[in-house]
Amino acid sequence: MPELVLWDIDHTLMATRGLGRELWADAFEKVTGVALREQAAVTGSTERAILRETAKLHELPYDGDLFDRFAVALGQAHVRRAAELRERGHALPGAAALLARLHRQGVRQSVVTGNVRAAAEVKVATFGLDTYLDLAEGAYAEDGEDRFELLRAALTRAAVAPADAVFLGDTPADVTGGLEAGVRVVAVATGRTSAAELSDLGADVVLDSLADAEQALTAIRG
Repeated sequence: MPELVLWDIDHTLMATRGLGRELWADAFEKVTGVALREQAAVTGSTERAILRETAKLHELPYDGDLFDRFAVALGQAHVRRAAELRERGHALPGAAALLARLHRQGVRQSVVTGNVRAAAEVKVATFGLDTYLDLAEGAYAEDGEDRFELLRAALTRAAVAPADAVFLGDTPADVTGGLEAGVRVVAVATGRTSAAELSDLGADVVLDSLADAEQALTAIRG
């Protein structure tokens, strides 16, 4: 088993079923005073990058202060509507069971996600996944622009070499960022990208889902 398993959140461990965009729009309007007309592409991006590009679409200035205020507002929106997230969203099949299996085997686990930390904490707690994760060793939108930066931040916090870590995600950015960071990449075709596309990008293993725990454990072991 690897020393550290790092998880993407959205469409790898769970789905918000549309609520995520509503919360994003609420936070955007709160910090800019402008209603969200159009959101920049979100698949595989970090909230920092999405906010910067969305601000451009609305001809608004972007700087670090705007992101800091947005991160607070987005986290607060998730806290306020956590009960609704529980009703509308769901953990993906097999996710909780697989995290539990790895936890029982003594494998360290955390997250590498484009979410701001406060939102990520609400998401994993809402579906009981936080029990198995050391979120202090993870990386979030506050830590960088892309998956490579986030993975490097998480590896540094966990004091783990890339060769001793595995990253599971569902997007092309997850695969390319993981390969660039030197970690083993297990791609899961539970998002918008097909298994064939994830394989073509160079993922070490591609799974259709996490539902088959034995198959997933074999992929993680390498």
